[in-house]
Amino acid sequence: MLSRAQQLPILVAACVLLCSAASVTQGQTSLAELQQLLQQKAAFNETDFAALQRGESIARLAPVQDKREVAVSGLVRLRANADEFLRSYRDSLTRKNNGGMLEVGRFATQPSINDLQNLTLEPEDIEDLKECVVGDCQIKLSAAMIERFAREINWQAPDYAQQVTQLFKSMLVDYVRDYNARGDAALIEYNDKQNEVRVVDEEHALSRVSGYLNDLVGNASPGASDLRPVEQMIIWSKIKFGLKPVIAINHITIYKRDREFGPQVLAVSKQIYANHYFNAALALTGFVTVAGPTSYLVYENRSRADGLEGPFSKLKRRVVESKALDGLKGILEYSRVTFEAPVLAETETLSTNPAGGWGHRLFGGIRPLLWFLIISALIALLALRTYEGKANRATGMKQLKPEQR
Repeated sequence: MLSRAQQLPILVAACVLLCSAASVTQGQTSLAELQQLLQQKAAFNETDFAALQRGESIARLAPVQDKREVAVSGLVRLRANADEFLRSYRDSLTRKNNGGMLEVGRFATQPSINDLQNLTLEPEDIEDLKECVVGDCQIKLSAAMIERFAREINWQAPDYAQQVTQLFKSMLVDYVRDYNARGDAALIEYNDKQNEVRVVDEEHALSRVSGYLNDLVGNASPGASDLRPVEQMIIWSKIKFGLKPVIAINHITIYKRDREFGPQVLAVSKQIYANHYFNAALALTGFVTVAGPTSYLVYENRSRADGLEGPFSKLKRRVVESKALDGLKGILEYSRVTFEAPVLAETETLSTNPAGGWGHRLFGGIRPLLWFLIISALIALLALRTYEGKANRATGMKQLKPEQR
């Protein structure tokens, strides 16, 4: 799909988590050594590790350097092997497992319009595009895309909704083809607001500040020779998301390396497009095995979203971070309980529900994980925006003279 040079930013991200884990899986490895590494390079502390020893999952906020950013890290012990984890993750990517995942699909190696045959646009989004201009648009698009909607759609025609849908799909296919050919150089520049947002800058910023991508990156390259991408794919999805369903495109790269106690697996999910809310997102999901053998799911997500600036920004951030932590802890706990289910029960489930399986039980519609982490937070954020608007209007009314009201 992408050349090795174009994969480099993703490869660096993948190297870090697995190489950091691999550094303690060589020689005499213990849980204490892994804990020491995570304590030094992530947000975990002794209290968290005590909870981990009791069989609990742990989730923490990770440091951020930008007020638009939310970052969380998590860790849980899993009773599973790497092949089970890899199979469950891969199978979950293109399956609609609950009502929250409205539509989902995968782009072929040579993307075509047929890859998006099941994608639909919301009527509200189509209507918003009527008034869309560069710098003032309700849909995240580039300037060229916005201008094409104004130029190529006959808004007076009875079938303008079908025209909009077809043009939107065509532009997404062209975008993915360009990304396949040029990598990060092709990432979109959002011009829906006055201030342009370059996704390549946002993604690189997320990589630079990541807890797993910071001090460790210098130690990643020497040991990365056996780290190999086993699969790449570009997934599109439409997710129920409060007031506005989100259409997103994510580049998924799965890496694997063989170690003394078993394979290590890491899935890197990089958002390359979202039509609402999100400017960028990077998620690392690692399956790490240490001596015992004991396996752990290590997760980190960083995303940059609209709406975390301006009035009430501190309150907004507290709400979003609290919901993100609760969501991540729920995901980790669900994963733990799932893999601790008796083998017999799993066998019975597979035999009576062949459409389910590990992918359904583990991920159950929470792919990509970043959506589930912030979905309830965005609802709260929208409520805060409504409250903010009412407060501003009330202030304006107080400032008016009685005869002006």
